[in-house]
Amino acid sequence: MRQLAKFSISIRDEDFVLHLEDDAGEKMDFAASPEQLDAVIDALDELLAEAEEDIFEVEDDEEDEVEGDDGDGATATRN
Repeated sequence: MRQLAKFSISIRDEDFVLHLEDDAGEKMDFAASPEQLDAVIDALDELLAEAEEDIFEVEDDEEDEVEGDDGDGATATRN
């Protein structure tokens, strides 16, 4: 199985493009509608919420923080 190394999302006229790169440097691009992107986001949120304590060893009283988030909501690239 390939390991995700980098990803970014760009906006086109009426959809988005997901740019994925594996640890070997192979790149793949996928077009996604706004509805598809929303479904991916919802699925990830649900999965992470269910397993947050086990995966991240987070206690319930800690506040959520996003690394690199400067408050403008424009962060779209993750390594």
